[in-house]
Amino acid sequence: MSEPKSIGVALFGAGRIGTIHAGNLARHPHASLRYVVDVHAPAAQSLAAVHGAQVATVEQALADASIGAVVIGSSTDTHADLIQRAAAAGKAIFCEKPVDLEVERARACAEAVRRAGVVCMIGFQRRFDPTFAALKQRLDAGEIGTPEMLVVTSRDPGPPPASYIARSGGVFKDMLIHDFDIFRWILGGEAVSVHATGGCPGMPEVAAAGDISHAAVTLRTRAGSLCQINTSRRAAYGYDQRFEVLGSKGLLQAGNVRPTEVVAWGEQAISCDKPEAFFLERYRAAYALEIEHFFDALVHGTPVRTTIEDGIKALELAELATRSWREGKALECAV
Repeated sequence: MSEPKSIGVALFGAGRIGTIHAGNLARHPHASLRYVVDVHAPAAQSLAAVHGAQVATVEQALADASIGAVVIGSSTDTHADLIQRAAAAGKAIFCEKPVDLEVERARACAEAVRRAGVVCMIGFQRRFDPTFAALKQRLDAGEIGTPEMLVVTSRDPGPPPASYIARSGGVFKDMLIHDFDIFRWILGGEAVSVHATGGCPGMPEVAAAGDISHAAVTLRTRAGSLCQINTSRRAAYGYDQRFEVLGSKGLLQAGNVRPTEVVAWGEQAISCDKPEAFFLERYRAAYALEIEHFFDALVHGTPVRTTIEDGIKALELAELATRSWREGKALECAV
């Protein structure tokens, strides 16, 4: 059997995540990065030069029949437009979360994808993290019986600039959208209620930008399983990403990743490395694995694990959590 041909790729976005995706595309045997598209020309030129690609406009990239897939890592406000245009051009789509900041626009994207009949995968890379995926596999194997409670800790080492926070869609859509996806993935059910609360202890600049820096969310599934998510835009000790699942027969924990696993034992204390600095380091393996999965799915015709419907479901929960926080009460989910 002959080796499958490589798939021509156009990458939208030459920033931090675009750079990560470009490197992973360059290493994948079935992907051929041909175009880099970014409104900031120097960034596009620099990244394209590293990988032997060309700089192009959106129109040029989508008009090229040799392009079979697009990878969207540009700013959130471009996602919906690029998804719809790529779908209309018949390209397979990998898009970073969120689909959009507005649920109705995200649903319009899903309809465009459905009409075009193209593959569309949303970048919920945490499902591909080796530790998280191993926990899920053991959970599905019945190791701890029926899952009853999920506790998620998700904290950034420091807040982004106030200018970013003001246009981010808020902490629930910007940060917790990943955790809402984890909730659906791990517990395997949909929420029937959401209760969110939060504030800005010691971070008035976040409040001035119209957002909160700390949040706690409780979700309940139809089966009665509970999920508690706690998040903060500031953790002085590093990027804190972990969760645990309590089941009828035990507990499974997925902890942080550290630069090394060396532990120093001394007279005064036992010490180890702090967690990885931020998301690019923490999820380095996950980003590579999700791109590998996307192109393997295209080559072999298998379904992708994180669909645009998953993106919409997570966004709906983020929207409901935002409303719950603002209204100060628990809200029921539409069924």
